[in-house]
Amino acid sequence: MALKLCKGTYYNMNKRIKTEYFSFFMIFVLPLHAKIKNEMKTTTKILAIGLLVTAMIGCTGNKFKVTGQISGAEDSVLYFENVGLDGINEVGKTTLGADGSFSFSGEAPEAPEFYRLRISDQIINVAIDSTETVTIKAQYPQMASDYEVSGSANNEKIKELTLKQMALQQRAIALEQSGRLTPAEFRDSLVRMLNTYKQDVTSNYIFKAPNESYAYFALFQTLGPWLIFDPKSNREDSRVFAAVATSWDTFHPGALRGENLHNIAIEGLKNARIAAAKSQAAALDASKVIETGVLDIELTDNRGRQQRLTDLKGKVVLLDFHVFGMEDSPKRILELREYYNKYHAQGLEIFQVSLDGDEHFWKQMTDALPWICVRDADGLNSSLLMRYNVPSVPEFFIIDRQNNLVKRSSQIKDLDAEIKRLL
Repeated sequence: MALKLCKGTYYNMNKRIKTEYFSFFMIFVLPLHAKIKNEMKTTTKILAIGLLVTAMIGCTGNKFKVTGQISGAEDSVLYFENVGLDGINEVGKTTLGADGSFSFSGEAPEAPEFYRLRISDQIINVAIDSTETVTIKAQYPQMASDYEVSGSANNEKIKELTLKQMALQQRAIALEQSGRLTPAEFRDSLVRMLNTYKQDVTSNYIFKAPNESYAYFALFQTLGPWLIFDPKSNREDSRVFAAVATSWDTFHPGALRGENLHNIAIEGLKNARIAAAKSQAAALDASKVIETGVLDIELTDNRGRQQRLTDLKGKVVLLDFHVFGMEDSPKRILELREYYNKYHAQGLEIFQVSLDGDEHFWKQMTDALPWICVRDADGLNSSLLMRYNVPSVPEFFIIDRQNNLVKRSSQIKDLDAEIKRLL
């Protein structure tokens, strides 16, 4: 519009004005127009560069990096591998140069994930929690123990645990090769050694921060081919697994590793229960031995009758830990009524454990309930909470018709569908 107006005005002026205006136009307007055009081009370039940088940031902002140097390994192939639930998977590899430098990157995980750097049989374990950059400097061929890590407190702890594990293995080998012990003495000494190690790791690493990736890492340490924490044969170890699983539910909800921990813990508790029953079978009447996948509960209900959880074998059971004094209790009871009314005739039973301190209040609140409702007088100090690894209430579990504890609430996405599946 400015240029069009200038052109029209120019032709309607007398010669003198036309000449002066033309001079003004040539001296000021055209150079200004050229300057504006140049500035617009520059601005466009700046915007384009800005958009490109933004795009690059968008592409790399959700990445993690593992970088560093491994000296003494020139021409060696360094593998970067994901240690997944389904096995070891190669993410990348590089042939190291004279300076041993390397750099790997990947998409930041939604929950802690585990990787490893490997040359031959030398391994450095790495946990990735977010978009962090982990820097590792190592010396080959002792890189598994001779390395430094920075940029990640979790990986510093993993290094500590790795060195502790190596020291334990060296002590076990020395004990075996000493030749001074009988097989029974060696076994007893090894058990004491393992218990000391587990007490240290449990207190100072796992229970100290069960939501951290190094706590998860500690659960799967081994001595030779055997797990140091063995939930399949040790009930206390199952509880350690369960503690980490519960913490991951809170800090990393929906993480597959957390769900896997729950499955391991529940299976371990079931196996421990069966093993304990079998070990007592020789001293007990066979008809009184109960081999079950649940830890039995025997308490008095709101009508004064003794109720046992294992007596419900043949039904699908919703085991519910509850406090009727909670603010949300009425809403929860209404939800349980819906499930009970819908599926009770098909074989669903609810076994509700109240942890209310006031017995009279509890009886009033449960007088009209159609399902089994018992009360533990120990309340929130109940040993049942520890046995079932219940850190907070309310909490519920699903038990199948064979008395197997199948899932806990955090593992169930659709309770209605889960009940249908088991009926």
